[in-house]
Amino acid sequence: MAQNKGIVEKLDDELYDEDEEDAQKDKYLTFHLAKEDYGIEIRFVTEIIGIQRITKVPDMPDFVRGVINLRGKIIPVIDVRTRFRLEPKEYDDRTCIIVVNINDMAVGLVVDEVSEVANIPEDQVEPPPRTGRGDRGRFIKGMGKMEEDVKIILDVSRLLYDEELEMLKGAAPAKEKKRATAG
Repeated sequence: MAQNKGIVEKLDDELYDEDEEDAQKDKYLTFHLAKEDYGIEIRFVTEIIGIQRITKVPDMPDFVRGVINLRGKIIPVIDVRTRFRLEPKEYDDRTCIIVVNINDMAVGLVVDEVSEVANIPEDQVEPPPRTGRGDRGRFIKGMGKMEEDVKIILDVSRLLYDEELEMLKGAAPAKEKKRATAG
């Protein structure tokens, strides 16, 4: 996580820059997953944390790794590799959890490595390519062009189906209640 310290500091600056009304416009937190680079709108990002102990919760989809206790708040954690049906990878010192806000709920996204806070102007984002591969494309908001590179821009609000979001909302309070009655 040490190599991500500068990114976290820049993210803090971007999230709390009150000098500009549009401080977050066209800003994306970029990260690496498998062999590709992705981006999510910075306005959804709450914080970046290093990988930590994840408590498994029964009866969850395979991409839901479980929950973490983040300063007393139970946060469900999704492995984005598994969600996208990519080859699994052991977590290492570069693996991060990006905490995002999805429909007023904090959710952790496990990614291989956080890259940078990037400025991708709206006119440099093109619609995603059409595919015949089911709903995998539903997560993609667009393709961001950065010089010679392309960042796959994710639609954070579509990472979870409504019923999956409801399931996660039910998992976190149940875990908190269990701890309260155990202690």
